[in-house]
Amino acid sequence: MTLQSLHPIRELHHDLATRPFIVIWEVTRACQLACQHCRADAIPHRDPLELSTDDGRRLLDDLAGYDAPRPMVVLTGGDPFERPDLVELVAHGTAAGLHIAVSPSVTPRLTRGSLAELQLAGAKAVSLSLDGATAATHDGFRGIDGVFDATVHAARTVRELGMRLQINTTVTRDNVHELPDILARVVLADIALWSVFFLVPTGRGGSLTPLGAHEVEEVLHWLHDIAPLVPVKATEAPHFRRLAIQRRGVDDVDRAFPVGPLRSALRTRTAEVVGTGGGSPGPRRPRPPINVNAGRGFAFIDHRGSVYPSGFLPLVAGSLRDRPFSTIYTDSPLLRSLRDPARLGGRCGICEFAEVCGGSRSHAFATTGDPLAEDPTCSYQPAGASIRI
Repeated sequence: MTLQSLHPIRELHHDLATRPFIVIWEVTRACQLACQHCRADAIPHRDPLELSTDDGRRLLDDLAGYDAPRPMVVLTGGDPFERPDLVELVAHGTAAGLHIAVSPSVTPRLTRGSLAELQLAGAKAVSLSLDGATAATHDGFRGIDGVFDATVHAARTVRELGMRLQINTTVTRDNVHELPDILARVVLADIALWSVFFLVPTGRGGSLTPLGAHEVEEVLHWLHDIAPLVPVKATEAPHFRRLAIQRRGVDDVDRAFPVGPLRSALRTRTAEVVGTGGGSPGPRRPRPPINVNAGRGFAFIDHRGSVYPSGFLPLVAGSLRDRPFSTIYTDSPLLRSLRDPARLGGRCGICEFAEVCGGSRSHAFATTGDPLAEDPTCSYQPAGASIRI
């Protein structure tokens, strides 16, 4: 029996070299917040060189030209509500047959009325960021007081309108111990997905402290532990898929993967705030992680039309000013290299999990300047690798 037949990973049934699973479009870089970890290093006003409404329609039509299943499209920023044509873009993409989600900032522009307009235009899902369990932590991240309370209110409004709600949490060394308390909130919020982002030190995020490799491993194990409570996704930590494979069929996970101080603390606090009852829903079937990675099933388009493997990997694969996205995605030498596990270096290059993990290319680039280098946030030692974590 092969490793491929054993792993509990969701494999997509189309060729990721020719058709992406998800495309993130940064429709603007304008935003009225000043988040410490902002990938985009957002600005107060719109860039005059943003893609126009007509440019956006052409992009959405190009994405709709793929065979089914078409890519999921997320409109992000900055703050998408800074664009006056946001509803028009959502309506156009929906009419073309695309599944559109929106990732707004929580500002005074985010109201029940504006969300209802998006829903009427066809938006199916909204993602909101919650980076702390308290106002002190979350508002500290965001740079503006009151955003925490507004986020809690906005999340409730999204669910009341019947839209799918995703909560995004960026984890750093400063807020990692609040994860169980954030979990308690998302469990009761009836969310569709909790996406835990492992900080990549790029943009404003370079001023924050990311977790070390062993800390990342501990948090990933904890995320697997709590997966029966809430659908969970680990962003910029593809070794979450490796752990899914390693843990499958193991009767005593703690013996096979000894619990360190961080995981122990997270478990203790989880039992205190979630426990076995207290109004939380019963266990559910964990959501299997999807086998996509930067440039392999995933792509990012910035506000000026440049295409990247990921919003956290600032290497340009091409520009919509020159070629359609579909051509760039298929033909870009950068994206093609990222889709080839044989091109990976260091421990990633000799790892038996390379095809289902591949490491975070963003973390590799942020640390070494080489997007094909080994992932420094992974503590796993493949057979024959020298121990240096």
